[in-house]
Amino acid sequence: MPQLIQSGALNTAALPVPDLYIQIAQPETLLVSSSTTSLLGIIGTASWGPVDVPSVIGSVGQCREVFGGKRAWGSNLSVAVDVAVHQGASQFCLVRVTDDTDSAAQAMLGAVRIRARYTGSAGNGLKISLTKQSYRDGIFILSIAHEDLGSTTYSGVDWADLQKAVSRDVRALVLVEMPDDTVAVETGSVQLAGGTDGAEPLAARFVGVSESKTGLYALTSQGCSLATLAGVGDTLPMAAMLAFGQSEGVYMIAAGPRGETLAQAVQSKTALGLWSHALKYMHGDWLWWNDDTLGLQLVSPALFAAGKLAALSPEQSGLNKPLTGIVGSQKNGFEATRFGYSMAELALLVENGIDVICNPSPGGTYWAIRAGHNTSLNSAIQSDAYTRLTNYLARALEGTMGQYVGSVINDTLFGNIRASILGFLSNLLSQGILGVTGGVLPYAVLCDSSNNPIERIATGYVQADVQVRYQGINEKFIINLQGGASVSVSTVSGSV
Repeated sequence: MPQLIQSGALNTAALPVPDLYIQIAQPETLLVSSSTTSLLGIIGTASWGPVDVPSVIGSVGQCREVFGGKRAWGSNLSVAVDVAVHQGASQFCLVRVTDDTDSAAQAMLGAVRIRARYTGSAGNGLKISLTKQSYRDGIFILSIAHEDLGSTTYSGVDWADLQKAVSRDVRALVLVEMPDDTVAVETGSVQLAGGTDGAEPLAARFVGVSESKTGLYALTSQGCSLATLAGVGDTLPMAAMLAFGQSEGVYMIAAGPRGETLAQAVQSKTALGLWSHALKYMHGDWLWWNDDTLGLQLVSPALFAAGKLAALSPEQSGLNKPLTGIVGSQKNGFEATRFGYSMAELALLVENGIDVICNPSPGGTYWAIRAGHNTSLNSAIQSDAYTRLTNYLARALEGTMGQYVGSVINDTLFGNIRASILGFLSNLLSQGILGVTGGVLPYAVLCDSSNNPIERIATGYVQADVQVRYQGINEKFIINLQGGASVSVSTVSGSV
């Protein structure tokens, strides 16, 4: 009788019995999946939440639930997310760091200790109450409530029962710690106290340790396209940030210290040898942000730049894109154009691979990123767009093309590889991420016997040569104007 067999499970070279064999083939995957370009990684401080653990959130409200409300620290995650959201960012991977002097809020409810699940001052707002549901069924209700973190309830016949219910909840706000002896249930209510945030960590704590995946290294393999250290105005971590960005394909956005002079910025960048496209150095002219909760706050320019870039498609540069929520800067004060940058000052920064946010911008009197450059001085790769689009292409190919490893090498494999990559690039062309200039396609893929000779195939190698031409960024727009009563005007096709 006919045999139904899943494709790949049948050894067609060794069929002992004459019969009908039907192989059920799975659809062949030839498409290259796109990678995200909008996930922004931020390392910062908070008054609640797990430490050195990446948490993906999508709004200010979600950030408040996971990391507590805002606090007037430049490194506060809730403030950082709010700033970035105002620039259009909508996806975040957040990591909380502390200086290790933080403590968890707690209180006694009878003989039982109720401890906040996480350290931080937000735990002091946790209100705990234990009530009896009814005297008839003997069920007790443990209620936990917090203005920002939410509320939960648990039921049980005794403390042991309630402790199990809390421990089973992976999102529980508290931990129940019982003494060794059996504890009688005593109804009542209490508010936790004693939770502290510690002090603002040093810059090295934001970077963390690679081996233990703390700080910045907690973002390893998280898929972030950009990342920054919230509120860190120190040049020393920039070398580690650059190395992380190169190894992970992440565009790192850094900022100089508050009130940094132009000479200090150039000197620091030169001394540290920061000349790579993997890092963006924002000049330390910090910006005034009118927060809806805390009022005026001095915020790192790296947060504004990272938020704006996360909102843009990868072929776009941050140059001249309006930023929102800025009411002033250290250099400008609160009068936007009074102390603006001169062309000579801007030239000094740009020529040394340092970007800055200022007002006015080429398009008018608004705050914007002024250069759209990374720290490289190579004009071919110094644009934001080069870093972001290169990382995007590499990640997309990395995430899909591995399906061909282990395949038999023949013309069919070559054709499938070409089809996958060409289909992906064609899709980018239709989206406008790539563009046609002069009627010529901006990509080419070579994968056949011409670049895969028999001798190389025999050793297990397959090579695909992919060329992609990016769209340029209009940085220096020149208009030749000739005016006057004596001007002779001649028209050509398309000029009128």
